[in-house]
Amino acid sequence: MFSGRKFAAFLFDMDGTLLNSTAAAERVWSAWAARHGLDVAAFLPTMHGRRAIETVRRLALPGVDPQREADQITRDEIADVAGIQAIAGAADFLRSLPPKRWAIVTSSPLVLAQRRIEAAGIPFPATLVTAEEVAHGKPAPDCFLLGAKRLGADPRDCLVFEDATPGIQSGEAAGAEVVVVTTTHQHPMQTPHATILDYRGLSVVTDAQGRIGMERSQAATAS
Repeated sequence: MFSGRKFAAFLFDMDGTLLNSTAAAERVWSAWAARHGLDVAAFLPTMHGRRAIETVRRLALPGVDPQREADQITRDEIADVAGIQAIAGAADFLRSLPPKRWAIVTSSPLVLAQRRIEAAGIPFPATLVTAEEVAHGKPAPDCFLLGAKRLGADPRDCLVFEDATPGIQSGEAAGAEVVVVTTTHQHPMQTPHATILDYRGLSVVTDAQGRIGMERSQAATAS
């Protein structure tokens, strides 16, 4: 996928990239949207990949306090993790990475991220960047810049794994290379970036300097 390239670090989005929480998230957001009289079907595609407060704020609903609504949405999401599963091959792929060479960078708050990681059964990262830690969420680059900094890496020397447009734009703005994970996509995405369906058939390659890359076997499926 990257012609034998190696990177200083891998930065992973969480929802839709390492684990599939779509059904759980859409249950919570559907109920919230219905309570506020929104067209649920039209609204749901717009809520993926962003912090809850920014999703609510963008709607500019009269009389609605975005912070209070986002806090309640988060509590509801923490309470509902039914059906959350790891993306195929993700757990083994993460376990094969050097612990100090990867991070999860998510738009979810810390407690929700912890809950979903546990529910999915994927390894907990040594480095985790969550919604509370940046002034501006995706598509701003802040979160990936912070993730790279914590790993001691130049963001331009990192590979970002993402699934949603705001996150892809965030990785681009940070100057990183981007690979798009498509397993939760309901429709094909037009993107100039490399794509993978999931992590099956992918293996991690490390050079003498500890830089990491990945290889794909013939059996691996890619979009």
